[in-house]
Amino acid sequence: MNIPDNWLPQDGLLDKRIILITGAAAGIGAATARRCAAAGATVILLDKIVRGLEQVYDEIESAGGAQPAIYPMNLEGASEKDYTELAETIEREFGRLDGLVHNAAMLGALVPVAHFESELWYRIMQINLNAPFLLTRACLELLMKSDDASVVFNSDAVGRHGKAYWGAYGVSKAGLENLMQVLADEMETNTSVRFNSFDPGPVATGLRAIAYPGEAPGKVPGPDEVIEPLLYLLSSDSEKVTGQQFSLNSSG
Repeated sequence: MNIPDNWLPQDGLLDKRIILITGAAAGIGAATARRCAAAGATVILLDKIVRGLEQVYDEIESAGGAQPAIYPMNLEGASEKDYTELAETIEREFGRLDGLVHNAAMLGALVPVAHFESELWYRIMQINLNAPFLLTRACLELLMKSDDASVVFNSDAVGRHGKAYWGAYGVSKAGLENLMQVLADEMETNTSVRFNSFDPGPVATGLRAIAYPGEAPGKVPGPDEVIEPLLYLLSSDSEKVTGQQFSLNSSG
């Protein structure tokens, strides 16, 4: 599914919205945070890389955006208590949550399943699938306090159709797609919270550089070029759209 062909973001599209973004220190997460802030949102930047978070924070402030918040957190080692404390902090500081973007991900390695190390498999699942489950569950009450909350799971084509050697990463993204659909189905009738996934296609990020180390610079778009659908999904323009798999391109 794609955003409407005639859709264009209006000024102040995300005005006064509180949006939490994981993996916000670099790549798509950082680009999403900057763009959401420019559209009026107050963004909560979550990542384990504090230096990257501080840089994004400074970029948002320098551009005149609403003052963001930084929340350092390592999703691989986070416990249920850590997620509860995060939700409590958001509750105390903001009172609600209008948007949640699950962007943080780990690729690991491109190897056959027969040779996949168990420990690496567990680590990837923890970051890519278990963390989004625990974070979403912890934030559900905050999301339900919003009149129009949106949760977006950043996905990948290999999560919608399995592909050799993509192992735990592909399986974790397939799990995210199913989790999104389960949540959308469970919460569609009695809440205003909506859940969708978004596949941005090939993007020049650190994760892609691991998968394609010899790829020529400029061959695929940068993060700032692929995030427009996220603005649509996080805004009230996509009200009542839930349980859908979005792609940047119709061929995606």
